[in-house]
Amino acid sequence: MTDTTAKEETVSFGFEEIAAGEKEGRVHGVFASVASRYDLMNDLMSAGVHRLWKHDTMARVNPQPGERLLDVAGGTGDLAKAFLDRADRAGKRRVGAPEATAVVCDINEDMLAAGKARKEMAPYGERLAWVCGNAEALPFADRSFDALTIAFGIRNVTHRDKALSEFHRVLKPAGRLAVLEFSHMTAPVLQAAYDTYSFNVIPRLGSLVAGDRESYQYLVESIRRFPKQADFQAEVEVAGFRNVSVTNFSGGIAALHFGWKV
Repeated sequence: MTDTTAKEETVSFGFEEIAAGEKEGRVHGVFASVASRYDLMNDLMSAGVHRLWKHDTMARVNPQPGERLLDVAGGTGDLAKAFLDRADRAGKRRVGAPEATAVVCDINEDMLAAGKARKEMAPYGERLAWVCGNAEALPFADRSFDALTIAFGIRNVTHRDKALSEFHRVLKPAGRLAVLEFSHMTAPVLQAAYDTYSFNVIPRLGSLVAGDRESYQYLVESIRRFPKQADFQAEVEVAGFRNVSVTNFSGGIAALHFGWKV
């Protein structure tokens, strides 16, 4: 007699293998726990360098007046704010230039609430929207956005291929994709030193500052499980993006994967 029982799909949650259907809820719990201290912890973990990585990412996106951005897993809105600011500066050089707009889409309501509560977001008014949604099933029409960004979020989705396919779907032709993610050091000796720092310091910071060691232990582990730069570049290309490039920041602590929908 043949056993026809299908084996349940498993995915990584840090170093743990779990049922695929559990990951979304587990990730939601992580970010619900850390939302109120998310920006502070990012500054502490990276000594503020994450702001330079985001600055360089947005320079590559090159926002223009009248364009529309989707910032997936956008959390507290750093990239959306930078997009609007850069587009406004570009618009000052053009008489009658239309205003750019941005949508922050995140699966976690607590992260969105933390972003909307930031005083510096108030001046953008209706130009900046906040939408709760899943990267694997984005609640937007085809060809809706000129640019799409996701910073430190792609490693948390259950199925990266589905998310990348959705990114391709909602971008307009000639739309730009910018994926900023923690990655792998370009020199093995540096990777060893970085791992020592990550596994020994970051969970302790999480415990002291955010009162949550386990969530930051997961975040460190999830970074180590993320594909190397060339492997993830191939995933982006399989999703249909072209001219995909990789820019390593800080020796590969983070990497920007940038591509075009053609």
